[in-house]
Amino acid sequence: MIDLEIEDQAWLAAEPDAEALALAVTQATLAYIDFTEGSVTLLLTDDQSVRELNLRFRQKDSATNVLSFPAPQNPERHLGDVALAYGVCAREAAEQGKPLGHHLQHLVAHGVLHLVGYDHETDAEAEQMEGLERVILAGLGVPDPYAAEQGDHG
Repeated sequence: MIDLEIEDQAWLAAEPDAEALALAVTQATLAYIDFTEGSVTLLLTDDQSVRELNLRFRQKDSATNVLSFPAPQNPERHLGDVALAYGVCAREAAEQGKPLGHHLQHLVAHGVLHLVGYDHETDAEAEQMEGLERVILAGLGVPDPYAAEQGDHG
């Protein structure tokens, strides 16, 4: 099950299909990693909310594009929560010359992969994670998010 909350209506104003795009990429990511039972929560919110979460849980006083909060093992098989900041994501998409919907799908896939333990702390980890993102996104018709711009992950 995927729970999606759109807290900042700017997401829908800028990308009317934001909900469908986020759900589709979450389903595709979970299917790719063969996680068919359980849940994920997605929050499409504003920069201030992400900044507050980042400060509270990571001691970083800034907004970032995506935050992932893996859940501890639990009988409900809830993987965790992913939050995206509208302003940061919209600005990055514009700077990188890509549609907001594509950037949204990339960052949701990225966040969900973090929930299941993928990371990008080392070059090898980044290469593996980015490869998974490319395959998942290609299956949805989204171009390689790293082709034009590196460093668009959080």
